[in-house]
Amino acid sequence: MLNLSEVPYLEINQRIRFSLENPSPLGIVAVYGNLSPGLLLSAYRQGVFPWYDDESPVLWWSPDPRFILLPAELHISRSSRKFLRTSPYSFTVDRDFPGVIDACAEIPRREQDGTWIVAEMKEAYTRLHTLGFAHSVEAWRDGELVGGLYGVSLGNVFFGESMFSYERNASKSAFILLVLALQERDYPLIDCQVYTRYLESLGAREISREEFLEKLSHSLTHPTVRGSWEDWLDLESVRNRWF
Repeated sequence: MLNLSEVPYLEINQRIRFSLENPSPLGIVAVYGNLSPGLLLSAYRQGVFPWYDDESPVLWWSPDPRFILLPAELHISRSSRKFLRTSPYSFTVDRDFPGVIDACAEIPRREQDGTWIVAEMKEAYTRLHTLGFAHSVEAWRDGELVGGLYGVSLGNVFFGESMFSYERNASKSAFILLVLALQERDYPLIDCQVYTRYLESLGAREISREEFLEKLSHSLTHPTVRGSWEDWLDLESVRNRWF
């Protein structure tokens, strides 16, 4: 397992290689290091992501199997279709990244004590958002943020990180619209990282690490759409086209 304790702060044009040869049984491939932009982007490009809490060092994961969603396989239930046709929410992209990541960190979650989105994580991903690599999707009701999600995009793959919902179907609707929007933009892969029953119900499934890395390698040959996606992805237009 790789020890990154001596790795310096890396800018976005700097790279470091992760070794996937000796992961832990759970899929941990490295420990320590930092959440500098270059280190984070190096990790994502190699199918690795950070996941830890206040009581542990930075842990870097590449699980096997990997949980993914192919946008073409998105499952939208009849009830979700009906809800999206008459939804009281409006949807935006990159309108309030800090609000979304704060809500993801603070919302209580079933069978989870505390949060893995620690202060260092929030700072690092907000920095990636400022640099144009991390993006948020928001659901609004009467001007109030009621749901959303955030993640990282490189090439034509979106790496989902976390979502939250204060009202029924808010984050689910936002996620469905994002997947449809990315499908229209020829994004073939959304990384969901690890299994959840919730995302399985939307069509996500497990594949081997080897297959995931092959798909990722192909996706990274495409240019990264960097910067704000607010005008690039119009989720309200997507909703009108699909529902």
